[in-house]
Amino acid sequence: MSKIDPVNVLFLCTGNSCRSQMAEGCLRAIGAERFTVQSAGIEAHGKNTRAVAAMKEVGVDISGQESKILSDAMLEQADTVVTVCGHADEQCPVLPPDTKKVHWPLSDPAKATGTDEEIVLAFRSTRDEVERRVRGFINDCG
Repeated sequence: MSKIDPVNVLFLCTGNSCRSQMAEGCLRAIGAERFTVQSAGIEAHGKNTRAVAAMKEVGVDISGQESKILSDAMLEQADTVVTVCGHADEQCPVLPPDTKKVHWPLSDPAKATGTDEEIVLAFRSTRDEVERRVRGFINDCG
């Protein structure tokens, strides 16, 4: 019986600090055997500590992931590019012909304002939306 090659997925956002990091960790945790996962940004803003904490609450450790700038090699390797913010969707370079592009318009919890508790709730809300979309993506991949 032959092994099926994993689908290479690249999550792309503006700064690769929050939403794309959460999506990378979530897909790696849920679909590790079926997917190769990376994330990158148009820029690299470093990891958001609140995103790390929100993911840790659900048992997903993203603390070892790095904030990276998008490279041509990442685009060439990707079977699917998922943009997670409008800016990345607009700035996404031309993809190779066989590369699928999907857009998830996720709200940016890093821009949340209010009390600490309200900001934490914004991160949890985005995390939960990421998980919902990741599970749907896995189902769509068969």
